[in-house]
Amino acid sequence: MDTYDTADGDERPILSRLIKLGLFLLAQGIAVMLVAFVALLVSLGTGWSATTGQAGLLQPGEAWSGSLLLKEDGATTEAIRLGTDIDITVSGPTLRARVTQAFRNPTRDWVAATYVYPLATNGAVDTLKMVVGDRVIVGDIKERQRARVIYEEARRAGQKAALTEQERPNIFTNSVANIGPGETVLVQIEYQEPVHQSGNEYSLRVPLVVAPRYNPAPIVQSVDFRKDGSGWGIATSDPVPDRDRISPQVLDPARNAPVNPTSITVRLKAGFALGEVRSHHHNVKVESPDNTTRVVTLADGAVPADRDFELTWKPAAGTAPSVGLFREHVGDADYLLAFVTPPSTEQATQKPLPREVVFVIDNSGSMGGTSIVQAKASLLYALGRLQPNDRFNVIRFDDTMDVLFPASAPADAAHVNEARSFVGALQARGGTEMVPAMRAALTDKLVDGSMVRQVVFLTDGAIGNEQQLFETITAMRGRSRVFMVGIGSAPNTFLMTRAAELGRGAFTHIGSVEQVEERMRGLFARLENPAVTGLTAKFSDAKADVTPAIIPDIYREEPLVLAARLDKPAGSLEIKGRVGDRPWSVTLPLQSAAEGKGLSKLWAKRKIGDAEVARAMRETTPEESDKAILALALDHQIVTRLTSLVAVDKTPSRPEGEPLKLSDLPINLPDGWDFEKVFGERPHLTPTQLRERHADARNQPTPAAPDTIRLPKTATSAELKMIAGLILIALALILLVFKRRRSLLTDAA
Repeated sequence: MDTYDTADGDERPILSRLIKLGLFLLAQGIAVMLVAFVALLVSLGTGWSATTGQAGLLQPGEAWSGSLLLKEDGATTEAIRLGTDIDITVSGPTLRARVTQAFRNPTRDWVAATYVYPLATNGAVDTLKMVVGDRVIVGDIKERQRARVIYEEARRAGQKAALTEQERPNIFTNSVANIGPGETVLVQIEYQEPVHQSGNEYSLRVPLVVAPRYNPAPIVQSVDFRKDGSGWGIATSDPVPDRDRISPQVLDPARNAPVNPTSITVRLKAGFALGEVRSHHHNVKVESPDNTTRVVTLADGAVPADRDFELTWKPAAGTAPSVGLFREHVGDADYLLAFVTPPSTEQATQKPLPREVVFVIDNSGSMGGTSIVQAKASLLYALGRLQPNDRFNVIRFDDTMDVLFPASAPADAAHVNEARSFVGALQARGGTEMVPAMRAALTDKLVDGSMVRQVVFLTDGAIGNEQQLFETITAMRGRSRVFMVGIGSAPNTFLMTRAAELGRGAFTHIGSVEQVEERMRGLFARLENPAVTGLTAKFSDAKADVTPAIIPDIYREEPLVLAARLDKPAGSLEIKGRVGDRPWSVTLPLQSAAEGKGLSKLWAKRKIGDAEVARAMRETTPEESDKAILALALDHQIVTRLTSLVAVDKTPSRPEGEPLKLSDLPINLPDGWDFEKVFGERPHLTPTQLRERHADARNQPTPAAPDTIRLPKTATSAELKMIAGLILIALALILLVFKRRRSLLTDAA
């Protein structure tokens, strides 16, 4: 280790290290600021293409969520969005959703449009239709790069075309080319999705808004002087390489009326007599044609797209099925979907083992507003459920992190009260550095390996570096089980479900304070009871490709959900496992399977998910996973990160030489979020300016983009790094001056 000795030490090593470290921090800060500046240019609608290096047609990655963009020669104009209609038909265990978005081109120019929109994480997107004027254009699945080439060629040739691409499993980009003056465009996307089940409650969730995400700054890996003598070189890596594709422009609700009106209809055909049907976040009207059918519509008409739509239903008393078996024949194969709920573990004779529970709470800026209230209430409830023989700890994080106790503490009154005070004082602020908090939670310090170790993670999941989090869980999970609790009106369900899957836990969503006790009680029923373990599935006669290939443990009131591709629908399916300390099994004759819809798509979607998990777990190489994903997607016509839907009208419609225009229409802030916590304080406005802004918002059904576009105030630590770098360089210069003065005094003596 270098030291500084004023008597006879050599100062050169410490001076060199100070200068090098200072330059490193300064360069890192400058690099981060440059990234932020580029992002700001994109948000201002410059149309600069990072791919081509020149101004031109706006690329999909430059579009904002829920936007229709029209562009010509770098200038932008606004297109009017007429609204979104969502029509869902539930048929027993599956649902089919049709999302229709209507746009009108009010200008006299030909336009090209790009917009980004959220869809269900588990949905298998397989259909794209575009209606422009009197033409209906139907999409085909192609490899992603090939689909992009086809679309660009059609755009340049003046042909009407549409392209659907997956940016994330829950974010899709649509591009539409050559929309004529005054034409209305309907873009329709369809997807298949399994119904979610927990105990005797069934549910569906429709995401309506992409929440702003915290994207950690690019990491400076090295700062070195170039060998050619041309100066310093900076090598960086980006934890969010697709940040430009997932960062929506958001309206400040204090200045703008809500946009993007949405209507929703659910045709619920449960397959059994229905009891309670409930919408948790929207007022609905429920019609009952018969005892197994409900038609659900929004009671107040179209609503702003600012929160997820959640619908739950329960069977009538005494009609809850414990087993569901469904079959579909497609091509030369049969597809099976099985739902089996094991008996309650309360009858198990095994005494529950003591637990070590690590609670992690997100108190970043995106948790401002009602989200932090929900998160704190949930954690306080959880602390009250701890048993005397449990141990626990609490971690809070934003762009910093605190661990309450050095190691897990006994769940006695003193430690629990200290934790309550800690949680009660939390306030939402800062960025969302989730990965360090997950690392801390998964660090196992207990010597007693007999304790069940559980991590309960409360967050909205509003980050862009999901892959880093998945890699952390894969590498460090050990004997821990990770339970994700999604908070707020628009959580990142892709992150939640994948993190819980990799962490061998479960996902619970809390969308309002009223849901805290009910949902947390259900979570603790899982935490406090043994999982159903050692599950296997065996077909007696048929050869089957089953997903998941390795069946995970399941928790109390969770059904085991299996999908399989069969060569023939013969024989039976036997499922075995252990409920607590008792063996359990069930045999299902395949001939009794009911007819199902879209099961082949769901099987393929789940197989694709298996391949993605195998890649994350490094059980297969990226090349092997991609090969399997591409084959499944092309065979079953599903949009993935490797495949896209493209539709081209063969007849050119745009006259040669006519330009294309581009306009940006922003999205709403998710309901319950605090704009200032995410984007910084609003500039001071006079009372007159405030009145004018609110009057404009009331009179303008489709507001223009906000006057000031700001990056999230907690997105980077660039300023701190630059200041630290300058301080270190200044310290080195002071030491250098001191050294020279001392040398002069020594020479004079």
